[in-house]
Amino acid sequence: MYIIAVYDVNQKRVGKMLKLCRQYLNWIQNSVFEGEISEVKLEELKIQAKKIMDEEDDSFILFKTRQEKWLEKEIMGRERSSTGNIL
Repeated sequence: MYIIAVYDVNQKRVGKMLKLCRQYLNWIQNSVFEGEISEVKLEELKIQAKKIMDEEDDSFILFKTRQEKWLEKEIMGRERSSTGNIL
């Protein structure tokens, strides 16, 4: 499946969440990641994210689609990290 992950966490936890998400997905903008991921890897990501987060204050949002081709993406301005060249 293809996902977009967005997080908003306390400044104390931003570094940990960034490091975690980069292990599973492609970083495209501050606190925004995208990429193909298996169900198993997605569950791992969610479990690890919950360990980092304070669920009373922080948020972690996942947008899911079957494949990237079903997602229309328009970029305005500078693209932080292109995912178009990834095989």
